[in-house]
Amino acid sequence: MNLRRDVFQAIADPTRRAILLLVASQSMTAGAIAANFDSARPTISKHLQILTECELLRQEQSGREVHYYLNAKRMKAIADFLEPFRNLWDDRFNKLESVMKNVKSKK
Repeated sequence: MNLRRDVFQAIADPTRRAILLLVASQSMTAGAIAANFDSARPTISKHLQILTECELLRQEQSGREVHYYLNAKRMKAIADFLEPFRNLWDDRFNKLESVMKNVKSKK
């Protein structure tokens, strides 16, 4: 059965976000990734499976080892989706800051 996982549910988990940060700088094996966590190795393997199914990570076989790489194109697509929301909130916070400055200067 081919499950379709939601990328935002995947990155909602703090362990999976930590895995993405680890793999962002260099490719790593599952064992090297698991060594950074207190969780059981099968738990980390499940996180890796979810991240791979969401195409946030990609796997590459190298002999007997599987290396995990960050899928930069997929991460860029997510960042592009979030950018309008980031701009909206930046604008709102800038307006709030302006209002607060006016209130402070009137005191």
